[in-house]
Amino acid sequence: MAQRSPGADFGMSYQRSGPWGAVYTEYFHDIAGASEGNELHLGYDYEWQSGRLRLRPHLMLAARDAKLNNYYYGVGPGEVSATRAAYQPGSGVNGQVGLYGAYSLTERWRLLAGVLATRWAKGVRNSPIVDNRVQLSTTVGLMYDVSPEHAIWPDNNQLIVKVLSGKATNCNLAAVMEFSCASTKTADNTGVSAIEVGRPFIERLNGWPLDIVGYLGLLHHDERGLQADFWQADAYMKAFYYGFPWCERVRTRLGFGIGVSYAQKVPFVEQRDQFIRGRNSSKLLNYLDPSIDVSVGDLFGVRKLRETYFGFGVSHRSGIFGTSQMLGNVNGGSNYIYSYLEWKM
Repeated sequence: MAQRSPGADFGMSYQRSGPWGAVYTEYFHDIAGASEGNELHLGYDYEWQSGRLRLRPHLMLAARDAKLNNYYYGVGPGEVSATRAAYQPGSGVNGQVGLYGAYSLTERWRLLAGVLATRWAKGVRNSPIVDNRVQLSTTVGLMYDVSPEHAIWPDNNQLIVKVLSGKATNCNLAAVMEFSCASTKTADNTGVSAIEVGRPFIERLNGWPLDIVGYLGLLHHDERGLQADFWQADAYMKAFYYGFPWCERVRTRLGFGIGVSYAQKVPFVEQRDQFIRGRNSSKLLNYLDPSIDVSVGDLFGVRKLRETYFGFGVSHRSGIFGTSQMLGNVNGGSNYIYSYLEWKM
């Protein structure tokens, strides 16, 4: 069988809740160009709580079109073998039933568990590459709430805007973070520019000088004629530490963000480096964003600019050392060193 690429869905959802539970509908379209398929969900949840135990039964119908099913569960003409005939499952409706639970061991620790059964549509069930008509999955987890007394999305916080510009580097991420390598002189000379919007989630976590902020960004790749320029979307959570002894005079923040990145095309620097190493690449990768900045207001003695920051960071895409199938089992990535300005609206 030929390798199937992971998709990246974009869509919308609507939910209506009441004492009787919650009904919702969701629509997704694959914008990655893998299947280019569509999926529509209609579901129902009900949450029941008794003491420390919380249970949530779940029902859902998922309608998938022929493009989506044929791409992942079909057998193309070039994939036919003596034991595998050509097959196209077409569109169909899957059914799901599940039960999820959470038990509060302490104020901070919770035990999580769940079981989910999916009955695939008839066309998928009859595919020669599908073994089970009903797919069972279980989840077991342990969750630690770092700050149960904090309310997320503080009401008094404004939106954050960040603009950045940078160039590709041959330095690896660890070397840049250690300040032992910062050269942006490369043979291709490609660059990036971006605008990001952020929202504080938690301020002064557990009373520490540590804030948690969520960001959504739109980044433009300047490929210098090596291939057509393109856009990249990033979504990540970022922690800022500002507990240095001199922060009362000049606030200095160290930040580290982690999330996901989806590019319209694989950046040239990733294609080049991965080809040399004989490794694959992917449009969807893990995203890291380490940075250091200072308060512009503190530097110039302008109080109203104290929440405006100037700094440097690294825009890093990678596949987590090839350990993630969802990220294409990519081992490698790219780094762009950038300067930025960030302020609260």
